[in-house]
Amino acid sequence: MKLFLKGERCFSPKCSVEKRNTPPGQHGAARRPKIAGYGLQLREKQKARRIYGVLERQFRGYFARASRQTGVTGELLLRQLELRLDTVAHRLGFAASRAQARQLVRHGHIRVNGRKVNIPSFQLKVGDLVAVREASRQLAPIAAAAEFQGHATLVPWLELDRALLQGRILSLPQRADLSLPLQEQMIVELYSK
Repeated sequence: MKLFLKGERCFSPKCSVEKRNTPPGQHGAARRPKIAGYGLQLREKQKARRIYGVLERQFRGYFARASRQTGVTGELLLRQLELRLDTVAHRLGFAASRAQARQLVRHGHIRVNGRKVNIPSFQLKVGDLVAVREASRQLAPIAAAAEFQGHATLVPWLELDRALLQGRILSLPQRADLSLPLQEQMIVELYSK
């Protein structure tokens, strides 16, 4: 399944999913057995981990925090993942991919409420202002990502000022606002065993 992990490349014919839609190897095109039950749940969890670029231990921690809160656990899990600094930087268009956004955060190019934050998993709150550092606005990856993302529509829970390269979190993300190919209920079932 195409997860759009490589930014601009995923929209071009160079995308590896487009080139080869079978598993690698000599017998990749042979019929594979149908996956059911645990395999489907595991695949959904791995898909979420790959989309957000989170390791297993971190993902398990996010799930534990979501299960302790009141509400729908799957939606709370996705909300925590969406409010990570690297994800918000990607959604605002400061980077072409989440991996690139993570690197920009680690290198200190992103500021939160005027302070430098270099932790990609930093949890943002409603009202936080996320901006590209003034000296970093001329960097080629940021300029290219801003041009690439300029045609994309912004999610309704974020507000963006393209001229200043800064954005604000207006509200908590809702599941209806996220167009992710995930079934978060299967992740909850997997961890609830």
